[in-house]
Amino acid sequence: MAGLSARIGQVFDRYFQVSARGSSFGREIIAGITTFGAMAYIMAVNPDVLSAAGLDKNAMVMTTIAAAVFGSLLMGVWARLPIALAPAMSSNVIFAQVVVVRMGVPPAVAFTMVLFGGLAFLLLSLTQWRQKIIAAFPIPVRMGIHFAIGAFIAHIGMVAGGLAVKSNEGLSFGSLTDPAVILSIAGVFLAVVLRWSRVPAAMLFSIIAITIAGCFVPHKGGGLVTSLPAHWAEWPHYPWHMLFPYDFKGFFSHFFMVLPVTLYFFLGDFFDATGTMMAVTQRSGLKDKDGKPLLGQAAFASDATASVVGSALGTSTVSAYLESLVGVEAGGRTGLVGLTVAVLFAASSFLWPLITSVPAIATAPVLILVGLGMLGGLTDLRDMSAQDKAVPLLMVLVTVMTGDFMISLALGLLLYTVLVCARREWKELSIMLMGLDVVFLVYLFISSRMG
Repeated sequence: MAGLSARIGQVFDRYFQVSARGSSFGREIIAGITTFGAMAYIMAVNPDVLSAAGLDKNAMVMTTIAAAVFGSLLMGVWARLPIALAPAMSSNVIFAQVVVVRMGVPPAVAFTMVLFGGLAFLLLSLTQWRQKIIAAFPIPVRMGIHFAIGAFIAHIGMVAGGLAVKSNEGLSFGSLTDPAVILSIAGVFLAVVLRWSRVPAAMLFSIIAITIAGCFVPHKGGGLVTSLPAHWAEWPHYPWHMLFPYDFKGFFSHFFMVLPVTLYFFLGDFFDATGTMMAVTQRSGLKDKDGKPLLGQAAFASDATASVVGSALGTSTVSAYLESLVGVEAGGRTGLVGLTVAVLFAASSFLWPLITSVPAIATAPVLILVGLGMLGGLTDLRDMSAQDKAVPLLMVLVTVMTGDFMISLALGLLLYTVLVCARREWKELSIMLMGLDVVFLVYLFISSRMG
């Protein structure tokens, strides 16, 4: 028996290159546990976000877990990198709040959009075009997308936590006489303190603390913030009705309306995955024989395939998580990190009754903190020209004032094109840029006609 275990260990060591990368099995497992702790909050946050699209929260817990298990397992076993995957925090908000709620697109059509965005990313991942795409897309617009989504996520968190309330004047701050609002404020402060104190699994601990506190804090209108289930654990049951939730007829019948957001799902996944995986591999020091970050086709294809399969499972875009850096800091260097994360997500599926009882007030601070984190890069604008700065700043302003991300993206892209023409920088007028301009002009026209 000992001999068999030793041989299995040798096979794992050779395949995952554990010894070759200067690591050990114990260190990889600890790194995987650490990474899971840092991103486990998605099991509570993603279902809460997607429930705004009319999707069943219980079902979304299972689809979230299934997507995280598949994505992390694929990245770990195929690409053999210490990167974990799960439904992306930016795309889920766009899916629910923009596509379904604001645009009125049925969830089945929205899942079809995620599918095509993932397929486009997968096709590009298998070619050398991905680097050309990265170079061709305007940097001010890319930064604007990142910041505008950050503002939008923080906005959703403020509303979900009761800190921002709709009034005749627009939005006003929540009533400080409501104990639930006080608890929400405390949650934001707690999440910030834990995060910037570098407490492991800070967001998860924040959600747990506020959920527990909610068992004793009432809403102003009556009832406690948190309602615990009769049973904390139960055998997992997958919502089979969510498998392949596509509507191709609806997608093509509204093709020009949904095309811009489909492009966003593709571009968002593409750039987020590229940036995240480059950051993780660079931080880990993993390099190929040419001294470049160890980031090949398998890594991009794993991320893209996870998005395609994620849509088939019934969740929003799946992508690499920046929280994987926490595992790298703990010593993770191989795909065993992703394998460990996948196992832990699968084990968590037995706690689905407890996960679904997490109130929106407990997840709202995480949304606010994620949004603020994305806005933290605004300092990078100081290296831009005054004209280029106007693009991302306009996108953030429009998003904050109107809550309409798609309009901000369209105006940002068109403003960049106008600036390029005004400066007579004709080389910047790429085919991709002009094509996107046409797509968004059509989108604006159709949107105006729909009132």
